[in-house]
Amino acid sequence: MRGVRHHRTTRTAGLAAVAAAALALAACSSGDSSAPSSTPAAASSSTSAAAASETPSASPTVDTGIPAGASPFSGRAGGAGKRVLVVKYDNTLNAQPQTGLKDADIVYIEEVEYGLTRIAAVFSTKLPPVVGPVRSARISDIDLLAQFGKPAFAYSGSQHRLRPVLARASIYDVSGDMGPAGYFRDLHRPAPYNFMGKPAELMKRAPHASVARDIGFVFAVPTPSGGVKVHSAKVPYPASSAQFVWDSAAKSFDVSMNGRPARATEGGIQHATTVVLQFVKQRDSGYHDKFGGRTPLLTTTGTGKAWVLRDGRAYLATWSRPVATGGTTFTDKAGNVIDFAPGQVWVALVNRSAKVTFG
Repeated sequence: MRGVRHHRTTRTAGLAAVAAAALALAACSSGDSSAPSSTPAAASSSTSAAAASETPSASPTVDTGIPAGASPFSGRAGGAGKRVLVVKYDNTLNAQPQTGLKDADIVYIEEVEYGLTRIAAVFSTKLPPVVGPVRSARISDIDLLAQFGKPAFAYSGSQHRLRPVLARASIYDVSGDMGPAGYFRDLHRPAPYNFMGKPAELMKRAPHASVARDIGFVFAVPTPSGGVKVHSAKVPYPASSAQFVWDSAAKSFDVSMNGRPARATEGGIQHATTVVLQFVKQRDSGYHDKFGGRTPLLTTTGTGKAWVLRDGRAYLATWSRPVATGGTTFTDKAGNVIDFAPGQVWVALVNRSAKVTFG
């Protein structure tokens, strides 16, 4: 599978092209909805000029450092061929600390009603004993999950108009709406932030759930050439925020949500090895909650701009996902796929009108 290549051909793209792309994005007019309010510092002119003047050499085959049998979702060892479980998490301050999230292969951040966010966590390589707090599904989940084939989908419930749509979706519905098996209430948490799941029991309800497959991600241990140095990235949502701060010692990004470190029940905070800031079209879905809050629809098919962050560097990318049943590729200006670092991937789905701030 493309996502778990053990060897690849070395790319010789110069730093100048990437730095120029970053500067071009920053220079876009305010009408360019994917332009962040601040961009990482570009490479020095001397370095860029030297890179640009180099004559491309032969392209040797190099080891990506990814072991055979690694997950196509995260590059983690032993993840190939395992069934997929997607869990909807609450993502407000009341949900802290979140349980089991550290074991997810992919963590998606989605905007919901009132400008708040929820998380869709994709588990395959490792199932934690407990996950949660588990919350309800949204219309945007349907297209997002289609790329995984027919995964098990764990959520607390949904509004009544969405239920028939979910019933037609390519999922194994292991929600609370479909039965209590695998769920419990954590009496140490306040309701409704105490609805928890046991993945091993939930997966018994979906014995034929799809196994992990190529969704367009490509992993390699070596840091890609190009990019620009970055220390932090902050994503604003109308009533929430996500921030990722590079920790060079841990070789990962520390995650903060809603202005505070994203705590884990298992101890410490959440970390991301690769962060993707994916700018998407967003509009009213026609759905709303019982209080009248409008549900946005996030379009994750088509194409758009993105930033890929890894190893303390940011790479300007174009994302492409022609159909819902296919995966998403992230390529640089030259059309080369950008390698992700092996480990947990966080994908922030960002309204293309939002302004991301880099530090």
